[in-house]
Amino acid sequence: MRYRAKVAYDGTAYHGFQRQLNAISVQAVLETALTRISATDSSISGSGRTDTGVHASGQVVAFDLDWNHDTGALRSALNVNLPHDVRVIEIDEADASFHPRFDARSRTYRYRLYAAPVADPQRRLYTWHMPHRLDVAMMQDAADCLVGTHDFSSFGSPPQGDNAVRSILLAEWVKAEDELHFNIQANAFLYRMVRRIVGTLVLAGQGRMTAHEFRAILVACNPDSAGPTAPPHGLTLIAVNFE
Repeated sequence: MRYRAKVAYDGTAYHGFQRQLNAISVQAVLETALTRISATDSSISGSGRTDTGVHASGQVVAFDLDWNHDTGALRSALNVNLPHDVRVIEIDEADASFHPRFDARSRTYRYRLYAAPVADPQRRLYTWHMPHRLDVAMMQDAADCLVGTHDFSSFGSPPQGDNAVRSILLAEWVKAEDELHFNIQANAFLYRMVRRIVGTLVLAGQGRMTAHEFRAILVACNPDSAGPTAPPHGLTLIAVNFE
């Protein structure tokens, strides 16, 4: 039987989602848990390859497994064998042809900024601290040009091949109490694309770049023109849509 699972993890201790030869990954610990409950080597596929230090609350994975109990028991068995910073939230039976990466229609990421004079130690692993206020309206004005289908070569590189064209469905800044959240939804993302976009938008929020200059960076398709790459710990994969 093929199963589809929603997985959440704190990416702090992991070198990304994808299996690594000489480093611990989220995929590796999930496969280890599967092997423990099935006594056979198991492999999983994921909907997105989150980078080192990036978190997830809505990663989707798929795997094949001979299991004689219900999905609730399978979820419990996996979570018992997983480290405390990785959890399976939901499990459903899936069509035999289901693939979380190729069947996904869009993915949504959230980047969290904490703008305050003093950093919050309890949020240091999940937000990018900004010691000065940011102009949210300016950042949103710049972000508006992202929506649509564009070549995003200025903000990232393709995981495979050389096609850097992606379709952005949503790019919005939202105030969440004392944090600023950047939500971005697209059919797919380039390597480090969200983090480079956020790092460049922050320049606009600091008054160091105009919205017109940000649009010029997008059109240039030149990675050397973009701003700094935001740190990974502020980023979370929050949802994968298959409809």
